[in-house]
Amino acid sequence: MPKRWSTTEVERILLRYGFILVSQKGSHRKYVANGRVVIVPAGRKEIRAGTFASILRQSGLDASAFE
Repeated sequence: MPKRWSTTEVERILLRYGFILVSQKGSHRKYVANGRVVIVPAGRKEIRAGTFASILRQSGLDASAFE
């Protein structure tokens, strides 16, 4: 079973790769870097696999950055 990431862990890695928190609307936070926009659900203990895949696509980062 693949590891489930929390919002805190994902945000920490995005910040490490230069993403900046731009805004929050409801339960979603918007991060921006290098012309890429990443939407992350706020306050989740576990992010579902499909949502995590979407975060990877939006950020342009490789899954190895999260290992």
